[in-house]
Amino acid sequence: MGTRRRRHQHHGRWVVPAVAPAAAAFTAAGLLLVVVAFHCFLSPPLGGGGGGGGGHRVVRRPNPPFLLNKPSELRRNVVGTVDFAVPSGGSKLGEELWASKLASNFFGCSNATKAFADAKAVTEPNRYLMIATSGGLNQQRTGIIDAVVAARILNATLVIPNLDQKSFWKDASDFADIFDVESFISSLSNDVKIIRQVPDRNGKTPYPYKMRIPRKCTAKCYENRVLPALLKKHVVQLTKFDYRVSNRLETNLQKLRCRVNYHALQFTDPILKMGEMLVQRMRAKSGRFIALHLRFEPDMLAFSGCYFGGGEIERRELGAIRKRWKTLHASNPDRERRHGKCPLTPEEVGLMLRALGFGKDVHIYVASGEVYGGEETLAPLKALFPNFHSKETLASKEELAPFLSFSSRMAALDYIVCDKSDVFVTNNNGNMARMLAGRRRYFGHKRTIRPNAKKLYSLFLNRTSMSWETFSSKVQTLQKGFMGEPNEIKPGRGEFHEHPMDCICAKTKGRSGHSKPRPSNRIGEAMEKRANDGEFDWRDLDYGENTPLGRDSSNETDSDMHELEDMKSVWASYREHR
Repeated sequence: MGTRRRRHQHHGRWVVPAVAPAAAAFTAAGLLLVVVAFHCFLSPPLGGGGGGGGGHRVVRRPNPPFLLNKPSELRRNVVGTVDFAVPSGGSKLGEELWASKLASNFFGCSNATKAFADAKAVTEPNRYLMIATSGGLNQQRTGIIDAVVAARILNATLVIPNLDQKSFWKDASDFADIFDVESFISSLSNDVKIIRQVPDRNGKTPYPYKMRIPRKCTAKCYENRVLPALLKKHVVQLTKFDYRVSNRLETNLQKLRCRVNYHALQFTDPILKMGEMLVQRMRAKSGRFIALHLRFEPDMLAFSGCYFGGGEIERRELGAIRKRWKTLHASNPDRERRHGKCPLTPEEVGLMLRALGFGKDVHIYVASGEVYGGEETLAPLKALFPNFHSKETLASKEELAPFLSFSSRMAALDYIVCDKSDVFVTNNNGNMARMLAGRRRYFGHKRTIRPNAKKLYSLFLNRTSMSWETFSSKVQTLQKGFMGEPNEIKPGRGEFHEHPMDCICAKTKGRSGHSKPRPSNRIGEAMEKRANDGEFDWRDLDYGENTPLGRDSSNETDSDMHELEDMKSVWASYREHR
């Protein structure tokens, strides 16, 4: 494959052992010939131009960026100069790199307290709550979890949620195709009454009253907005149900979230069996492995508004995709990257992992859709970690055939492998990353690494000016607090599905207690308000949607709003006579 002329000197450091003067001269001359021959072999023909993108790496670069020189790799940057030698071996940290020493001191605890009444005692007749979820698999998962909580707040019977079949992925799967319905209903029987469909009235299926509620709606919000409609209409469907329940609720409702997420919501047997088979095949190749949620698909990159060094071609291609979201803010790539809101490139992820101490021989499972730039973009990561796997390389087309046409089922397979991995690395703060991070904390604080993108940005920008040892040391320093250690996040901070602190307990002598004090309601409310008033953040959204999910629009007409006012009058009367 053709390459381009680069007029830059190499700065690699070569170590020559001490020899006699004559021998030294002979050795030096021979070494010079080798270097010149090697340089000529690598140099492209004359006449090539320089790539676009300034000092950043061009995504669609045709030539591999690595020179191999065992036991180290001499890494070249975008202009062809040698940056530093990347050692092939791993860190001296050993087991501490793969697992936290403190993990065994904590455990998941989501049982209800005695104050949490049984569903049979609190569920009111003629109150049926229906939910229409939104987005991809993991965004819909959050909707399902919160639907159970909403039904409990309203003392209503929950109807099995409807999954989103109209988003970007056009997945026709329904709830029963992905999740075990019987397990879902039976596991939560003491918490919320759940049925498959609304019972007929006079031989006809009741048509639900549809409404949309604001994001992060509190328990009081549900009582004021949804309960009046339930009292009058009896069957209510909440549409576009994603992140429509407050991040901070009282402890028993938070524990209910955990019971739904970590115990009741199980994948179907075909998905579980296929997922376990992929895990077993990874284990057969290596005793332990890293799972990397790469999240470097074209749609994701376009949605982020970030720039990855691909010049005008990248700007044009990703810009065209970004137009699908009509109301997204104008992108400011430099600001997004400075604020740590851009995913790392595959190359940057690989360098981060090697700098942390993971050796070249480590096996990596990559959970990803179509990577922007294809194999050319993945080449640097594969050079750093040659033992590179995915569900497509581990299983045959025949084995994957039942799942291939359904994006949510394919995502479920990645979810299982990532969950079972020894180390999970997430290259974003999206829905799958949050859900898995919380799950791994709940089930023993398994090592979960999230790049400190805001701090790493400047380090990657200046990496050519330092040795590998310096670079590695800086990465390890910057990643403290981003390695999935217990109590990494301050009490009261963080999104609950990622940091389920109300469901994490610390082991103590003779008894178990919470791993941290729970913030008072006043503090929680203040932090909730600050979160709601914060700057719009694309990471809170799901890029499969055609419009931003942060807009609290409603599909209600003016007449519906008048009717809602009547419902509130009914609710006021109801409260007076309770």
